[in-house]
Amino acid sequence: MSDNRLGLAGKFRYLAERARRIDVKSVAERAREVHEQHGAWTPRVFADMLWSAARHDVAFQDYVDYDFAILSKEERATYMTHPVSMQLAQRFARKDKRVLFENKIEFNKLFDRFLKREWLIVEAGNADAVRAFAEKHGTFIAKVPVSHMGLGVRRYHAKDVSDWEAFHRGLIERDELLLEEVIRQHDDLAAVCPGTVNTTRITAFFDGTQVHVLAIAQKFGRGAVSDQMSYGGFYTMLHDDGRAFGAGYDSHGHVHEKHPDTGFPIAEFRLPLIDEVLAFIDEVARVVPEVPYVGWDVVVTPDGPVLVEGNWGAGVYENKPSVTGIRTGHKPRYKAAIKF
Repeated sequence: MSDNRLGLAGKFRYLAERARRIDVKSVAERAREVHEQHGAWTPRVFADMLWSAARHDVAFQDYVDYDFAILSKEERATYMTHPVSMQLAQRFARKDKRVLFENKIEFNKLFDRFLKREWLIVEAGNADAVRAFAEKHGTFIAKVPVSHMGLGVRRYHAKDVSDWEAFHRGLIERDELLLEEVIRQHDDLAAVCPGTVNTTRITAFFDGTQVHVLAIAQKFGRGAVSDQMSYGGFYTMLHDDGRAFGAGYDSHGHVHEKHPDTGFPIAEFRLPLIDEVLAFIDEVARVVPEVPYVGWDVVVTPDGPVLVEGNWGAGVYENKPSVTGIRTGHKPRYKAAIKF
């Protein structure tokens, strides 16, 4: 591994780009949001957000989401942020290997043995194969090969299709070229939200010898095809033994003591088969050593964990102090493993 310190030139380029794209109105709206949540003086929050972004690589939404207005300087320093995460991702992910994570078809080909479900590529002339796949599984998932934030994902039911040639043609026109069998999740996950396959995001770093688990977040959906926030989903952080930190939350100011649809108390959740999950991540994180820093999405099934996808731009899931009562984040774990 090369020198792990974040390069100053790269950091300055990143900051310059952020300064060029700054939306003052958006920052002011977030400052007012912080005032409403914590009673902090809006002008002071506005100035602090700008200073935190420029000096400490804190995204404006990070400032809101992680309650920086109520944290001390020392407590803030324990939080991982999106700008720092992206700098790490760009530094460590070899460019010619990123496509293996960006394109879902390429990802499925490489990680097939970890998916543990059937999948099919939609292409010209295989309408009969699409029909056979759909009728075998009944309900199935269609994905656009390159998409973000859970977008470009649809759930279909074979019983709703009457013209398979037209359906096949529509899949190609919409670029929904990857079909997958629906994952059957563990009963403990279905008890929280049965209508969505609820994924666990495990951010990990492979140093060439050891796989370091940096943070674990449990995402919950609202019955839609995806558990991402763009579909109404939310998350809670997990301890290393699978216990939830506390209630769930999202980046839209919503806090969920209980799941809105099932009433399940989020703080009582515990991820099943956690030892198997961690062993699974130790294996998958070694497959592409040229991309060592990855946010892995897995689902625990009755038979163990299965892989959904890997994100070379790992993103950040962090603890929210006003919800959990815990006033520290995961950055020390990142620094201990990556040494930046």
